[in-house]
Amino acid sequence: MIELVYETHSTTTDNEARIATGWNEGRLSETGREQAKALGERRRDDGLAIVFTSDLHRAAETAEIAFAGSELPMRQDGRLRECNYGELNGRPVPEIDAEKLRRIDEPYPGGESYRQVVERTRSFLADLLAEFEGKRVLLIAHAANRWSLEHLLLGAPLEKLVVAPFDWQEGWLYRLDGERLAQG
Repeated sequence: MIELVYETHSTTTDNEARIATGWNEGRLSETGREQAKALGERRRDDGLAIVFTSDLHRAAETAEIAFAGSELPMRQDGRLRECNYGELNGRPVPEIDAEKLRRIDEPYPGGESYRQVVERTRSFLADLLAEFEGKRVLLIAHAANRWSLEHLLLGAPLEKLVVAPFDWQEGWLYRLDGERLAQG
């Protein structure tokens, strides 16, 4: 079993402009940099073994600011990327919102489906379980990855997750075990 702590990347300039960044890199806003510092303050002495982030700049930057000066190991993993909206990367949020239900199994044009995000998240979690059994691990990633965790580990239907309003909080806690991962 792994105690999995999940945090979304901090606020970006795209978030503030209501742009769906997708696989574009994105940059933290001033608010986002302050949020990243606060994340580090609340998680620095949290018994973490390691921090994993998406390899997209906004997630990696969140971790770099949060844990600056810390000896906590950090790794990036491309499987923790946001959903690839393909031709819609960088488009206004309402355009993505209008497509979400249709894109659960059907990929965005030139991109991927939410089910594909679930499968790459499942692959990441299986590798994590093999290496960090009995540890507490922090993930810093994106909305689609949190939906994947909710779906895989708690059984929540993707159809409800992708359209639910986003309610930010100071992290989510999950228990990862091989049995639950196999069922998800």
